[in-house]
Amino acid sequence: MNDSNEENAYWSANLRFIKISLAIWAVVSFGFGILLRPALSGISFGGTDLGFWFAQQGSILVFLALIFFYAWRMNKLDHEHGVDEE
Repeated sequence: MNDSNEENAYWSANLRFIKISLAIWAVVSFGFGILLRPALSGISFGGTDLGFWFAQQGSILVFLALIFFYAWRMNKLDHEHGVDEE
């Protein structure tokens, strides 16, 4: 019974990180790059407007940051629950 509770806690935390990461990625790529692009067009960033930057580069950079954050956090979560590789 204890193993089942531990397993449920592990997967619950894992799914929470996935949902948060997907929400951040959706807000940055779809929200900033598409929906809020007209509102961000007056802000200059990197030689272009901020909405265009998010659509072309920002969403990719945020996606890469999310990958590294997820890998780091999952390694930490694996260690906390005793399912790490070493």
